[in-house]
Amino acid sequence: MCNTPTYCDLGKAAEDVFNKGYGFGMVKTDLKTKSCSAVEFSTSDHAYSDTGKASGNLEPECKVCNYGLTFTQKRNTDNTLGTETSLENKLAEGLKLSLDTILVPNTGKKSGELKASYKWDCFSVGSNVDIDFSGPSIYGWAVLVFEGWLAGYQMSFDIAKSKLSQNNFALGYEAADFQLHTHVNDGTEFRGSIYQKVNEIEMSINLAWTAGSKNTRFGIAAKYKLDCRTSLSAKVNNASLIGLGCTQTLRPGNFSAGGHKVGLGFELEA
Repeated sequence: MCNTPTYCDLGKAAEDVFNKGYGFGMVKTDLKTKSCSAVEFSTSDHAYSDTGKASGNLEPECKVCNYGLTFTQKRNTDNTLGTETSLENKLAEGLKLSLDTILVPNTGKKSGELKASYKWDCFSVGSNVDIDFSGPSIYGWAVLVFEGWLAGYQMSFDIAKSKLSQNNFALGYEAADFQLHTHVNDGTEFRGSIYQKVNEIEMSINLAWTAGSKNTRFGIAAKYKLDCRTSLSAKVNNASLIGLGCTQTLRPGNFSAGGHKVGLGFELEA
């Protein structure tokens, strides 16, 4: 069974070239470690230079491989508690069921979401349902694959208002070193991306246009991998914004603690 992408994964390779490796106006730290009992801990911290505000989160994750279960807890500096429980590849091959719950102790607010997804060699489908008795929303998506060509659809239906709140389409083509994707969101926003990888160089082009607007958004980005630990990134768009970044892996990924990375990025406006 091949790993058919989800709707959110369409065009992700091009977006990663634009977004990863840059940290404008902030300092970000990501750490991961794994205990002998197969419990993984990950933490992320952000500090913003313009406001001085800092935030962080901690996520312990425990996997019970024999039963296909994964338990994840999430807690951040905003005092929000989250728990995710998922069951994968047990009821059926390619089927994943998840339950996400969120609790805010300060206000007592509770929310949750039921998720289901199924992947096969030529298609993938999924649906999410908000646990909200005042009027839940239903999210759904589907992706079909045929000889490298992809077609996807994503929707959101508001039960309280009995209408579609999201209606998106996507078409694309994916090869080993080349990807082309187009998106139409709610019939008003049009986006396209091209991703190309040549040896150690990744290149991406993004184009976007909104109906009723005369402005077209255009950008070009590239990432060059110097070696197994160091990579350089650069991007520019039609608003004369230039971004440069450098990422250095301090520890190889084959250690049980995972790879720790230090990134440096800045932005120029012409």
